[in-house]
Order: sequence, then C-alpha cells, then structure tokens
Amino acid sequence: MDDRTKQALQDRVPPGQTLTEGFPVLHYGSVLYYNDMSKWDLRIAGLVEDEVTFSYKDFMALPMREFRNDIHCVTTWSKLDNVWEGVAVSEIMKHVKLKPEAQYVMLHAEHGWNTNLPLEDFLRETSFLGIRHNGQLLTPEHGYPVRAVVPHLYFWKSAKWLRGIEFMAKDKPGFWERNGYHMYGDPWLEQRYDFD
Repeated sequence: MDDRTKQALQDRVPPGQTLTEGFPVLHYGSVLYYNDMSKWDLRIAGLVEDEVTFSYKDFMALPMREFRNDIHCVTTWSKLDNVWEGVAVSEIMKHVKLKPEAQYVMLHAEHGWNTNLPLEDFLRETSFLGIRHNGQLLTPEHGYPVRAVVPHLYFWKSAKWLRGIEFMAKDKPGFWERNGYHMYGDPWLEQRYDFD
C-alpha cells in the first residue's frame, strides 16, 4: 500500500479507532430471534399529527435502495466500505407529519433498549433503516429484521431490532446515555463517554 492510499484510509478513520475486516457483535442482553414476522411492526409516534404503524409486510413494500458507508464503534473498531440495503429515512418521513416542536428522536428497540439523537441527524440523507449488509440479510446478532443506521455517529446510535421512532421536543438520554455514554457520540470528536 503506497503512502497516498494509507493517508486516504487514515482520513476515513476517526482518532482512537482501529480498522477491522470483521463485523464485531456487541450488545446488552440476549439476541432476539423472530419466528413470526406477523408480530413485528414499526411504530412512529410522539410529536406527529397521526401515529403510523408499519407491519413487516408494509415495511418490506417500501422503496429500498443501496447505501455505502463507514461505521465506527465506540469500542474503537471501524469497518470501512459497508454496503447496505434499506429504506431511507426520507422515505419513512413521507408517511409522517411532524409537529413543529419536534426537535429530537428516540429510537426504540426490543428489550426496552433505546437511543437518542437530534432530529437533524436522523433526517440526514445518509440515515436509513437497514435490512441487508454486504449482500446478506441482517443476522439476529446484527439487528434482524431492521436496524437504524446513522453512520456519522458512533454505531450504538444505530439501534438494532428497531421497533419504534418517537419524535420529541427535548432531548433525553437513551439506555447507553443513561449509563455514561455521550449524549451525541461524534466519532471525530471522540465523544465516547460523558462522566461529568
């Protein structure tokens, strides 16, 4: 690898991160296995004019597209050149009318797990709800059937086993944020933990 290629790779890896070719599995609690997809749905609630619920069939009928990104985990690994398939957040938002006071989002997952982020981060063109990674359906360990992907933030903000999107007026901490993780989580600023 020549110096220019090495520099180009370094420019994509935030401080304190190490590249991996694998896809490490990290989560709190047990892995969720779905046997009956008719029981899965995605609920959109909070500061919306009308709540929206997508069944699995409804969700899978939404327009899908490919996304490419790098991902960075708070535990210091980075994985470059990921190829995903999923539904753009902008596509989801075609079905949602926000109330004007909505400024933050809480992503709700199975087992009561959740994570927060500003609305503008959720609405970025790069944010999506993923179903496939590098050509394969997500495994249960990586969030099957649907995980959020917000690649410009540390990967804990990309909630696995997504079940709900709640729009809020004020920020509040999710599971890891209540347990010492940073409220925002910018990898380039090394916003890993917040023990103030």
